[in-house]
Formats: sequence, structure tokens, C-alpha cells
Amino acid sequence: MIEKTFGVKDSKYRYYDRIGAYLIAVQNNSLAVVRTPKGYFLPGGKIEEQESHMECIKRECLEEIGYSVTVSDYICSGETYLIHPTIGHFHPIQFYYSGKILEYVKKPVEQDHNFEWISCDEIGGKFVLKQQEWAVKKYLSVY
Repeated sequence: MIEKTFGVKDSKYRYYDRIGAYLIAVQNNSLAVVRTPKGYFLPGGKIEEQESHMECIKRECLEEIGYSVTVSDYICSGETYLIHPTIGHFHPIQFYYSGKILEYVKKPVEQDHNFEWISCDEIGGKFVLKQQEWAVKKYLSVY
């Protein structure tokens, strides 16, 4: 069940749906993020066929940041309707889980993805997708 929707769906267009799972990892009042040329994202990504949310998060974290992770509790879910510069009408549907960053395993596959810790006090306006910032704030208000 989607808990929050950002943007407005225009029924005149067909949207590309992409379901993904993402990790919210906080340590010492800092949040684990992936910095790309586009901006900040939570670690995670598109769920592949026959893959569970947890399997997706673990795979994507190895690919994007090179770290193993643990995935704990489901936090929330959100979706956005937007126009992406290359995809067109885009509908990311995302599920968020708490967890921890464990140990460095290998060099990330994604060359333009950089793992960083940012202060939880400074997350406002940093995320490319507003739904990810909303999910982090929801997590921080509970934990």
C-alpha cells in the first residue's frame, strides 16, 4: 500500500512504473546516501524479476556503494509522478526499510555513485526525489 503520493498523475499519458526498495541507514546522527551527478539518493534501486525487497537492497548497495548491509524493518512507501528528462512520464514506486551499513566488500560497479554520510540535521532539500526525503523524515520522527 502506497502511503504518500507526490506529483499528480496526468491521465493523458502512460507512465513508466519502476518499483524499487531503498535503505535508510542512520549512524551517529548521519544518514547513508549515494551522491551522483544528479544529486543525492538513498542506497537501493529497481527490484529485479523474482527478487524480494531485501535482496534488492543488498544487491543494489553492493553495486552502488560496495558495502554489505543488513535490512531490518519496513518503514513506509511512496510514489511520485514526474517527467524525467530521458524516460519521459515516470512513476517511481519506492519501499523503504531501516538497516545498517556493515563492511566494505568491493569497488562499486556504478562509477559515478559515491557513498557518503550526511548529517540528519541537513537533509532538507538535498534529495533528487522528494519522496525519499519524506521517507527519511518519517523514519527520523519514529526512531
